[in-house]
Amino acid sequence: MNTFSQQYQIAKSNSIKFMKNGQIAAYLNALLEMNKYKRLMLAVVAN
Repeated sequence: MNTFSQQYQIAKSNSIKFMKNGQIAAYLNALLEMNKYKRLMLAVVAN
């Protein structure tokens, strides 16, 4: 769980950095990565 949280925060900071730089494709990929880790965290909590 802690690892997923750290990876989520890294993806979040990357998405902010990409958006500020105008890298839209990388920004969207970072958002998808954030969504993946959020779903994994919810699955761990549910079990």
